[in-house]
Amino acid sequence: MHLLKLRVGRWAFSPTLWPTLAALFFFVLTLWLGNWQIERAETKRALQAHYDAAERDAPIQVGSALLDRDSVLYRKLAVEGVFDDAYSILLDNRVLDGVAGYHVLTPLRVSGSPFAILVNRGWVAAGRTRDQVPMPPTPAGVVRLEGLAVDPHTRYLELASTTPQGGVWQNLDFSRYAAITGLNLQPVLLLQTSSQADNLHRDWARPDSGASTHVGYAFQWYSLAATLAVLWLIMNTKRCRGGDENSKP
Repeated sequence: MHLLKLRVGRWAFSPTLWPTLAALFFFVLTLWLGNWQIERAETKRALQAHYDAAERDAPIQVGSALLDRDSVLYRKLAVEGVFDDAYSILLDNRVLDGVAGYHVLTPLRVSGSPFAILVNRGWVAAGRTRDQVPMPPTPAGVVRLEGLAVDPHTRYLELASTTPQGGVWQNLDFSRYAAITGLNLQPVLLLQTSSQADNLHRDWARPDSGASTHVGYAFQWYSLAATLAVLWLIMNTKRCRGGDENSKP
């Protein structure tokens, strides 16, 4: 069944019912998905604005109270305490400027508090062989640090569930780390930004909400919608043959 028949010169446009309904369904669906990704991007832009504003705020002092994770995430923190080097770990396969290395994580027992906060102190290069595990020095005594609070549950790709080999871990499993150490930990990981004489690199990436990713997805869905519309027009447009009765004026 043809929905309509139009003719312009030697060209006839005559779409049929079911292919048109199918094309319309997928056209509306891809437009909706594109609009949904744009809405997600706007939400992420608002979140990015929150992150950027937090970078300009004064640091939050970590004391004896348990931090509210959601309210301090990506905020600057200041804390005073003593490092407990007995529970230091190295996160493997961390690359800086094309060089393989480790992130050095050490808990800081907060002064006057029952809590400790796990600190990512920075990056150190790997040894010449896997057996040469670096041993960066840990500051002794009471230290005062500043850093950025991040989600400790963020994981890198792990091909299999592996047991930590001594002090070298493939990923930070926060719950497992707390269980092994018995420490009462604050619910965030502190990316240390203040300098110390430990030869560790602390070149942290700026927090990114991922808004550009959603814009890219939206562009793909809108492109697919445009492609469907063009294909529908092409497939329903035919050139009339000279002897075709429908081609007579």
